[in-house]
Amino acid sequence: MPHLPDIPLHDGTPHDLIAREPVKLADLLRIAERSYSGPVIRLGDAVSRRWLRLAANPYLAELEAIAGALGRPGVHLLNVSYEWACTSSASPDPQGGSRLLRVLDWKLDGLGRNLVVLRQHGPAGVFYNVTWPGFVGVLTAMAPGRFSAAINQPPLRSFGLPLPLAWVVNKRRLWQSLAVPPAHLLRQVFEQAPTYAEAKRRLCETPLCLPVFFTLSGTAPGEGCVIERVEGRCHVHEGPAAVANHWLALREGGAPRGRDSAGRHRRMCSVMAAAQPDLSWLQPPILNPDTRLIVDANAAHGRLIAQGWESHGPVTAVFDLACAS
Repeated sequence: MPHLPDIPLHDGTPHDLIAREPVKLADLLRIAERSYSGPVIRLGDAVSRRWLRLAANPYLAELEAIAGALGRPGVHLLNVSYEWACTSSASPDPQGGSRLLRVLDWKLDGLGRNLVVLRQHGPAGVFYNVTWPGFVGVLTAMAPGRFSAAINQPPLRSFGLPLPLAWVVNKRRLWQSLAVPPAHLLRQVFEQAPTYAEAKRRLCETPLCLPVFFTLSGTAPGEGCVIERVEGRCHVHEGPAAVANHWLALREGGAPRGRDSAGRHRRMCSVMAAAQPDLSWLQPPILNPDTRLIVDANAAHGRLIAQGWESHGPVTAVFDLACAS
């Protein structure tokens, strides 16, 4: 296999990535414009900005600064986009402690090759965010000595309606809410929660603007869970537990997202107990043409292993925090 580029490790804030990764950011913006078109991006960006302002979003100032530095629309829209699939688990690690296994799927090409790891700092300590330039939330991260966590997307709730009408109803409910988006809540938790117990409480109790699945892994073997969330309530599956993109307990309706959600869930349940950090556990149907990111994180050991993928295979070298630091 030819040499693959490394996933870069940076220290700072999402705004700092504008200057440090301009090539990756430009590539991501080209992907967005090719996928959504300029007029759609401008309209969606305006609507997203208005909603974030009305909701007094905690990261609005940061988003405004990034948008101002870029001088082009798209930042606000892309930061509230929510169109991926994932497979995640929290379970005891055969090497000790608890660990998070996570695979993110998205049809957009370019997300795998443009990954970065950002070392961020908050009142509760340091955390490592596997992310992209221009994105201010957290989808996958590890805080040494505290916890690891990731976001999965639930089905689009159908309300008994055809898919186009259901999409409109869901978007209307979102714009009518002033609660925080899941990716912004998860960043707040990494910044502010000093323990697994506090992270779990916040992820269960904080009002959200739309449904989400959280996978949370602490440092002790018994610290792990999957949290099914809708706007004002939740169901907790204590670990070992896995989740893909279909409801497990809440049964809110809607079709599973991504490719073979049930098959991915079964496969993750079967491999999570013995999976090794060499990523050999990544096999179909968890691995599929939409796979863009693989992560193995253990907060007790301070371990973070990640790799970027595209439809044709791996596009980055395996990132190992122990070597990158």
